[in-house]
Amino acid sequence: MPDPTNRRFCRRGTARLLATMLAAISGLGTGWMSGNSAALAQDGTVKAQYGDWQVVCKPPPAGSKVEVCALVQSVTAEDRNNVGLTVYFQKFSNGTRVLRVFAPLGILLPPGLGLKIDDKDVGHAPFLRCHNFACYAQVVLEDKLIEQLKTGKTAIFIVFQTEEAGIGIPISLAGFAKALDALN
Repeated sequence: MPDPTNRRFCRRGTARLLATMLAAISGLGTGWMSGNSAALAQDGTVKAQYGDWQVVCKPPPAGSKVEVCALVQSVTAEDRNNVGLTVYFQKFSNGTRVLRVFAPLGILLPPGLGLKIDDKDVGHAPFLRCHNFACYAQVVLEDKLIEQLKTGKTAIFIVFQTEEAGIGIPISLAGFAKALDALN
């Protein structure tokens, strides 16, 4: 297995992948996603770039005047084009902060999604659901974990294709703190 801390291991996702994933993930749990992901993908707009993070916004859902924005980063493994992640961070109007991580279909679900920040084990999150494009894990973030993300350099998300074969996929935390400030 390639060294998951080696930045050559990952290749940044394309704008098309980002738009497709944003369309699908921004509607989860918010009640305003229609069945047409392609149309929704065109509605997402990159408002700003902070390091390796993008602030992506969508028009307000019906009955609201506030657009929905999130921090997004997508990466794929250079040696496995079918193994990639999209990390999506959103703060809701009630103050709840949610991190959703989308992984490819075909991963082993029971081990969940592992996370290390700067080589320190943070824990695991269960996968909640699989759609026709990906499976996702979601956690409500506490202040301690947000601080680790803001001050860290690299988050390594770990997925499993078999019980013995964990794949560490690094996500750069460069710009996360500034992007988070812009999101507030």
